[in-house]
Amino acid sequence: MIDAFFYALLQIVHTVINIYIWIVIISALLSFVRPDPYNPIVQTLYRLTEPVYAWIRRRFPFVIMGGIDLSPLIIILALQFLDIFMMRAFLG
Repeated sequence: MIDAFFYALLQIVHTVINIYIWIVIISALLSFVRPDPYNPIVQTLYRLTEPVYAWIRRRFPFVIMGGIDLSPLIIILALQFLDIFMMRAFLG
């Protein structure tokens, strides 16, 4: 019974991590096309990603290289690591 609960909880966390990875990817792609900043979808993406981007930029100032912000890449790699680590640690 407890195993099923932890498995379900792990699957929910896995899904949330994957959704946030896609949000980061979409946000990074949108930064190349200069979307309308008053669009509610763009504002939502900005609110979901910018606090994490700002935290990464403060902690690791080297992520901006030659005018290219690599913080989305750092976030995606960290989330992938966390996801794989959790799945391996709890499932086998």
